[in-house]
Amino acid sequence: MRPDDDHQGHDHAPGEGHDEAHAHGVIFGYNIELVFAVASGVCVGVGWLLDTFAPVHWGAPVGLYVAAYFFGGYFTVQEAIGKIRRRQFEIDFLMLVAAAGAAALGEFFEGALLLFLFSIGHALENYAMGRARRAIEALAELAPDTARVRRGDDVIETPVEELAVGDTVVVRPDERIAADGFVVVGQSAVDQSPITGESIPVDKRPVDNPDAVVDPEALDKVYRVFAGTINGSGVLEVRVTRRAGENTLARVVEMVAGAEGGKSPTQRFTDKFQRIFVPAVLALVVLLLFAPLVLDESFAEGFYRAMAVLVAASPCALAIATPSAVLSGVARAGRGGVLVKGGSALENLGTLTAIAFDKTGTITRGEPRLTDVVPGDGVEESELLSVAAAVEELSDHPLARAVVRDADGRLGNAERPTARGLKSITGRGVRADVDGEATHIGKDDLFAEVEGPPLPDAVRASVERLEEAGRTTMIVRRGDRYLGVLGLMDTPRADAAAVIRELHDMGVRRTIMISGDNGKVADAVAREVGIDEAWGDLMPDDKVAAIEKLRAGEGRVAMVGDGVNDAPAMAAATVGVAMGAAGSDVALETADVALMADDLRHLPFAVGLSRKSRGIIRQNLWLSLGMVAFLVPATIFGLGIGPAVALHEGSTLIVVFNALRLLAYRQSAPRTATA
Repeated sequence: MRPDDDHQGHDHAPGEGHDEAHAHGVIFGYNIELVFAVASGVCVGVGWLLDTFAPVHWGAPVGLYVAAYFFGGYFTVQEAIGKIRRRQFEIDFLMLVAAAGAAALGEFFEGALLLFLFSIGHALENYAMGRARRAIEALAELAPDTARVRRGDDVIETPVEELAVGDTVVVRPDERIAADGFVVVGQSAVDQSPITGESIPVDKRPVDNPDAVVDPEALDKVYRVFAGTINGSGVLEVRVTRRAGENTLARVVEMVAGAEGGKSPTQRFTDKFQRIFVPAVLALVVLLLFAPLVLDESFAEGFYRAMAVLVAASPCALAIATPSAVLSGVARAGRGGVLVKGGSALENLGTLTAIAFDKTGTITRGEPRLTDVVPGDGVEESELLSVAAAVEELSDHPLARAVVRDADGRLGNAERPTARGLKSITGRGVRADVDGEATHIGKDDLFAEVEGPPLPDAVRASVERLEEAGRTTMIVRRGDRYLGVLGLMDTPRADAAAVIRELHDMGVRRTIMISGDNGKVADAVAREVGIDEAWGDLMPDDKVAAIEKLRAGEGRVAMVGDGVNDAPAMAAATVGVAMGAAGSDVALETADVALMADDLRHLPFAVGLSRKSRGIIRQNLWLSLGMVAFLVPATIFGLGIGPAVALHEGSTLIVVFNALRLLAYRQSAPRTATA
């Protein structure tokens, strides 16, 4: 689509929104609507100069004014006819009536000036709104048009629309990736900022067995790539998992483009206002037409005043004030890796007084880590870790994998014993033989059930201390010797504390963590990152009840989660925010706001952008209402059509260009915490 092919309609009629697109075409690289508007202005200017300063026949300036009528009214007539056919009488029609009335009264200059100012304002407004639309359309241009597909030993260039699931695409260094998929050959760092907003390229590597991948969405992000992202210095071969029209980029573009239609609270207010205001204005205009019957003035003067009031009272700026800001805000959010689904979400996000966070995968990393190693009396840490790793390597439990991974990291290349015959003791722990000795790993109550010496007081004290700090504990006993205690925890994200502090600085009064984990674990994580409250042991239904309780006390509440198991709670919140939504259909569908990257730092950006958008919407609203409040009495008491149109169109342009400032929004640097 070319830049000028899609414009926001000058749809300012009383009671109507700004929702009609129209195309006025481009010839030789020029916007013809703008060219016609300028030609109208030239004709008005030259005609006025001849009429005022040159001793020429009256027909010369009138001819120029008629030409100004043609150029200024050409596109306006086209739009008015189209809308009349749909039984819509809007500002275009009203302007034509006013211009025709001026001509009927012999005021050709006034009518020509009216059409010139209206057409130039119309053209400039379309250009400005087109900038915001092009910011969205630019997202669709991120993906390449063709891809190199491996067919046996050959590599064939193919249009991306023809890619099929299962194809293997070859991506050279510094090229844009053509499709969603996972890496099967090669390693590289991929710039995912166009989709997720991540500022640092993400390292990618191939999956071990591509043919064994059943659910590509379940793969770790080090394997997955997205259409529109930029490959680094390595050559990658990518197995396609989605067709072009179904990939993450296409979904984001579709949803961002559709977000303009979601009306914000302010937009709903202006719609209600116009439904009352417009009939009142029309009634006033009818009364003014009869003013000559009671006032000492001619019908021409009364008609002229009525037309001036009609033009002045048409709420052009009011109609465009909110949609222009919403469009710009949604476009800016999309460029920053945040999908905002409509004006309601954009405005509500900036009004939040409380934010609830899921714990696992949102505040924390979503994977347990070995955080504490407490050897027993006379036991070396290396012995405790090596025995635990040997046993847990036989298990596929997430806690077991965490023990093996982190123990290997601490032990380095040290040898560890051999474990065999793993048996699970359901709900308690595991048993295995380590070099012929029975070895048990599990909770404290396991050792009250199995044979052997009872739990020493020192070990019990270590367990209680770790559990009080929110750790999941694992006691290790080899034979009759208690080797010690391991503490595991799903550790907070490195930037979680800074994000919570920044949200508090921005005015969010209350932060709450709601979690299915036990209360001690939730409390420990909340304390570490600075969250005000933690509510643990919650099932999905309990999370919904928690959000409803928060809304009853705080009014406007956001729920931040993964968009999957938190979907009911997100739906109950004022605004549902999904983390790491790139590549997740469920997250994109359920959330009001989706952070495309798995990066909590985008949340303050989204809140800040929302507040800036709300501020600009309020500025636009007051300006547009103030202009109407000034112009209506001013035209009643004699202000002419020309000045009224100039102020009318000028205010419309001001609110549009004010809204465009959102496209340049930059998040303020967070305040540095002081001791």
